[in-house]
Amino acid sequence: MSKLRRRGAAGLLDMVADRASRLPQHERRDFLKRGLALAGAAVAGPAIGANGSESDYLPPDVPPWTRSLGRGVVTRPYGSPSDFEANVIRRTVPWLTASNISSISFTPLPELQGIITPNGLVFERYHAGVPEISPDQHRLMIHGLVERPIVFTMDDLMRFPSVSVIRFIECPANGGMEWRGAQMEALQFTHGMLSCCEWTGVPLSVLLEEVGLKKGAAWILAEGADGSAMTRSIPLEKALDDTLVVYAQNGERLRPEQGYPLRLLNPGWEGNTSVKWLRRLEVGDQPWYQREETSKYTDLMEDGRARKFTFVQETNSVITFPCPEKPVTAKGRYEVEGLAWSGRGRIRRVDVSFDGGVNWQQARLKGLVLPKALTRFSYMWDWDGGPALLQSRAIDETGYVQPTLTQLRDQRGVESIYHKNAIHTWRVAESGEVTNVQID
Repeated sequence: MSKLRRRGAAGLLDMVADRASRLPQHERRDFLKRGLALAGAAVAGPAIGANGSESDYLPPDVPPWTRSLGRGVVTRPYGSPSDFEANVIRRTVPWLTASNISSISFTPLPELQGIITPNGLVFERYHAGVPEISPDQHRLMIHGLVERPIVFTMDDLMRFPSVSVIRFIECPANGGMEWRGAQMEALQFTHGMLSCCEWTGVPLSVLLEEVGLKKGAAWILAEGADGSAMTRSIPLEKALDDTLVVYAQNGERLRPEQGYPLRLLNPGWEGNTSVKWLRRLEVGDQPWYQREETSKYTDLMEDGRARKFTFVQETNSVITFPCPEKPVTAKGRYEVEGLAWSGRGRIRRVDVSFDGGVNWQQARLKGLVLPKALTRFSYMWDWDGGPALLQSRAIDETGYVQPTLTQLRDQRGVESIYHKNAIHTWRVAESGEVTNVQID
């Protein structure tokens, strides 16, 4: 019945259009209104597809949403994703922190396309919750070994010439739970403390030129306005290189969880140095050795010593499809995809392996290949239905090669939780299920 109704409507529409074309222009509108109403009546009735299912609207059936008006734009003044994408969200690991005041949420890497992380999915890290700060009352003070100490308002800062860059930001504890062999069964939790955005703000070098540096200036202390007064020591060399004072992210003002109204961005360095809710920059002649760079964010070595000021996020990569959240479903040809990044600069090459690192094939770098940004790679794979061990290995423009887990542990032991950038392994079972495994 639905096929007959559809064919009748199509024929009627053709007839209406043909007849209208022969009428004088002033008569066409009324004729078309009457004709289209008649055609609509011809397709009225239960929305049952050609296969007899009320939910089957595959071609050549015409789905109900094609025969009706959608919602108006005024119902959602600020856009939001489709309801069908409701599962694409940040997630937390409840036992990872003592409370949600000092907490982490993870970016859903398997669901993302391209290299830009939407603002609502950028991973979160708090040490004292999210402060609610009025931009009209927020200030940035620069003092210490400077010629002209100054306090900037947000309006002051936005008068300076701005720059926009695409850069990744990553917590140095990303993947840190796996140092001792613990394994998380989801890509979102093994690598999800990672995002990449377009950041807009003022180069810190411009602001330091405005205040003038005194002799002996070598370090800068960055302090946040949150309840933890997060502070980190930043070498002056980095501050004068590519550090930004940021107020916008992906074309809009920073979100509160990302430091609204102002944050620091140290491209390629551990995310903790990109202090959020930035309120103070003090210039000095040596580092301050604050809590977050002594008791935290140092790398405990096997001999009991700790590496300090390990700022750079080393070259890393991970396959995002297939992965535990996105298994393969049948034998055949698939595009294996992944992400690679390096705090040292551009990704030069990515290799993939399907046998646990015995043999390697060069992957294709897709889209933009920018310094200190996520780079997407892919490789076409003919899966025969047998078990496989998938790995990726990134090489950056300095020649640094992503290490194996054994190489990393041989160098630094198993007591650290920071800067885990070892080659990651997914096991694909004959069923297509994907699990997280470690190969020594």
